[in-house]
Formats: sequence, C-alpha cells, structure tokens
Amino acid sequence: MGERELIGLAGVIVFILLTALRVPVALGMLIVGIGGSYALSLAAPFLRFEPYLLQFKTLFFSTVANYELSVVPLFILMGYLAAAGQLSRDLFQGLNALIGHIRGGLAMAAVAACAGFGAVSGSSLATASAMGKIALPQLRTLKYSEDLATGALAAGGTLGILIPPSVALVLYAVIVDASIIEMFQAAVVPGVLAVTFFIALIAFLVRAFPHLAPEARPMPRDEANAALRRLIPAAAIFLAMIAGLGLGLFTPTPAAAIGVFAVFCYGLVRHRLTGEGLTRKGIRDSVLSAAVTAGMIYFIIFGAEILKGFFARTGLPAGLSEMAGASGIDPWLILVLVLVVLIILGCVMESLSMILVVVPFFWPVMLGLNGGPDVLAADAAFGMTSDELRIWFGILCLVVVELGLITPPIGLNVFAIKSLTPMTPMTTIFRGVMPFFGVELLRVALLLAIPALTLALPYWLGR
Repeated sequence: MGERELIGLAGVIVFILLTALRVPVALGMLIVGIGGSYALSLAAPFLRFEPYLLQFKTLFFSTVANYELSVVPLFILMGYLAAAGQLSRDLFQGLNALIGHIRGGLAMAAVAACAGFGAVSGSSLATASAMGKIALPQLRTLKYSEDLATGALAAGGTLGILIPPSVALVLYAVIVDASIIEMFQAAVVPGVLAVTFFIALIAFLVRAFPHLAPEARPMPRDEANAALRRLIPAAAIFLAMIAGLGLGLFTPTPAAAIGVFAVFCYGLVRHRLTGEGLTRKGIRDSVLSAAVTAGMIYFIIFGAEILKGFFARTGLPAGLSEMAGASGIDPWLILVLVLVVLIILGCVMESLSMILVVVPFFWPVMLGLNGGPDVLAADAAFGMTSDELRIWFGILCLVVVELGLITPPIGLNVFAIKSLTPMTPMTTIFRGVMPFFGVELLRVALLLAIPALTLALPYWLGR
C-alpha cells in the first residue's frame, strides 16, 4: 500500500473517531476531506491544493442542483404534513379496527401502520418516533408486555428506510447511477416480506407466550366504523404512491409533488371535519421542519462529495477493489463481510450518512468482483449483469442498514423508542427487539440466496 493509500486509510480512521465523538457527520466529512486533501498535497506535490479549493466556488450548487435530488425535500415535507395531519394516527386506528380482534392484533396494526407511514415519510427514525407516540400508550393501556410493545415499534420503524418512496433509495440510486424507478420496484417485495415476517412473528409469540399480549378486545362497532372510514383516504394515498411508483406510472418527483398535495388536502379536510388535522401552525411547522431536514441532508450530500473526492485522489477505493480481486477469496464471502460491516456501522451512523459515505467505497469492490461493468451474466461472479448487481446490492445494503438500527448495543431506533419511554430499561427494549432481529437475518439470507426476490419485479415491469 502506497503513501497516498495510507493517507486515505488515515482519513477513514479519523472520520470514524470524529463520528464516535458525536461530531456532526457532514462537518466530519468536510474536516477529513479538506484536511486530508491538504495532507495529500504535501505528500504528493503534483496533487496541488489550490485547484482543489477553487472547485468550492461551484461544487455545492452543482452537487445539489440535481433534478433527481429535488424529490428529497418533497418526500420529507410529505412526511411532516402526514404527521401533523394525523394520517399516522388514522392508519394505526384503521388497521387496529381491521385486525384488532386477533390476539396481538394491536401490535400487528402498529407494524403495518409503520409500513404505511414509512412509505410516506421515508425515514426510519421518524417512523419509529411518530408511531411510538401513537401506539405505545394504547399498547400499555391494554397491558401488552413492555418487551413486545417496544420491540415491535423499534423494529417496525426500520421499514421506513426501504418501503418506497424512500429518500435512502433515491440517494443510493444517485450515487451508483441506478434508475430510481427500478430501485423502488425492487424494494417492493423485500418490504412486503419484512411486514409479513414481523406480523407472523407477533402471531407466533403471542400464542407461544400468552403473557405477552392480552385477549383481543375488538373496537365497539361505531368506533370501528369511524376508524375504517378514516383509513380509506389514508390507505389510498399510501397505495397510490406504492402502485404508481412500482408500476412506473409516474416518475418520483411528480409523484412526490402529488403526494404532498394529497396529504395536504387530507389534513385540511380532516381538520375541517374533526378539528384534529392540519392547522396554520402545523403547516408552518411542517414546512420549516422540512426545510431544516432537507438542508441537513443536502449539507451531508455536499460533505460526502468532498470526502469522496479526497478518497478518489488517494486511490483507496480502487486499491481496495484490486486487493479484493487479487485476494482469491470467494466473492460471496466478501459480500457477506461487507454486509456485516454495514450492520456494525448502522449501529452508530445515521442511515443516509452511511449510504453516502460507505457505498462509494464498497460499490467499486462489488463491481470489480463481479467482472466489471460490461460483464455478461453467464461470466459474472454473482451470476448477474452489472445493472442487476447495482439494484440487488442496493437493496441488500438498505436491508442490513435497517438491521443495524436495531442491533445491540447502540441501535438508533431503540434509542428513539427509549426517548418516548424513559422509565423502560434499555435491556427490556433490546430483549423485545431480538426476535425481530432474528427474522431480519432470515430475510437477508433469503434475499442473498434468491436474488429473484429483488430483481424479478423490475425485470417483469421493464419488459
């Protein structure tokens, strides 16, 4: 390993230390990117530092002035409007009216509502927090076990990162130059599998261990009918987004704009009918919060671009790709090791930051192991073309990032639930999460063993 690669490796270590010290991720990227580039210019004078600095005049604008990234603030705004307009509450109560008569039905409804709200918000932490505020008090009122209640909500929150439309999927597609529509299509089956596995797990647990959940208490007829009526428009927005994007009926940016408008109208009508939907303050707070969150994401994207430029100048990603190819290690074993690293990093890093930082490292390695960008499926190490690998690897990345969000001892979704119930010990929440962690490992194994679960829908819809 040459001097430039060693400087790049030192940059990786410094970035990890800054993250461990809770330095904001975007700021850590800028510190490592600029400081590392200066150190690189001292070690390799032909890599001059002044031209590197001159690019900053236009780099931020050129980074974020990307039509594909215009979908990000729209999806974020849709999530905030949905929360302020009580759409998440209507999803949960409506689903509870449908399946609440089953033992464990309230916990199942919470998981299903997490999937619906996650499709609107596109954020795992936002999903866990929003649904936790709504569902946790009701689960406690009905005497659900604290393990099951907190574990189901922490695990259900992970669905926000994968079920389309997802900001993380958009950013991954931009990084590796994949089709956003195809990424959304590929995420549908893995997302449905996650919801199905979680609900099946709850059904098994409450039957095997009856103390986890009380006997079912169906809603009174009038209350159930009212909840079902409120569920229809909320579910229609969710299904329209999934179906339209999954079938390629519209592209992501128009879909997000239509989604914002639909959620906005829903919140206004609900407020007019019940007084509980969008208010002027709710609209103002949603717009301001969306602007702050979008600004943070764009700043992270800018920082990631600076960091990526530094690592490209060191030659570290290309060097790792060459080392992996020359190591003689089975490509499938390297893929598994990459996924394990992503799970570990997912414990301590926010999902969007991790995708922006880590994927530019690992994607060239996977592409090189597969045989290069022009390889035929018959000659490829993973038995698929580079375009198919791009989609399959992306879904695997996001699934294991989900797993990192509930992995002991740091899982960020667990801390999000802990913030809502300070009196509950962390050990209790992690104990409740572990069965869901187990079925998530099963889902990863299935997606690894059967790539068609990810690739079949984009292939079928693209024919």
